[in-house]
Amino acid sequence: MPAWINSGFFEYARRLPKDYQLVLIETPPLRRTKSTNTNIPKNTLIIALDEHGKEWTTLELARKLETWHNEQQDISLLVGGPDGLSPECLKKAQAIWSLSKLTLPHQLVKIFIAEQIYRAWSIISKHPYHRN
Repeated sequence: MPAWINSGFFEYARRLPKDYQLVLIETPPLRRTKSTNTNIPKNTLIIALDEHGKEWTTLELARKLETWHNEQQDISLLVGGPDGLSPECLKKAQAIWSLSKLTLPHQLVKIFIAEQIYRAWSIISKHPYHRN
């Protein structure tokens, strides 16, 4: 993984306040098999990222993020590798989110998600980062 991928993710993650903290948990591809259990923390809302999921606008994400924050709901966003997520992971998800109809490299998705969460937070907090 190029260093700039993690650098991009952590740049947006560090901008968020502590009550919107992003924690990155990665499972090496060699360990991902049909029988492998994912590192999903207990009692979280599981959102799988998949090309067949529902697309959200940034404003919809901001509304969802604000609701989850107000309900003190922890979120686990599942991002697959080059072959996507297993059917078992998709079955565990309470929501399936598509970032785009385009096929995106899973490495870039980390940065994309972090930026969108930061952008959604900026809308919620009326920070000038997001422009309509």
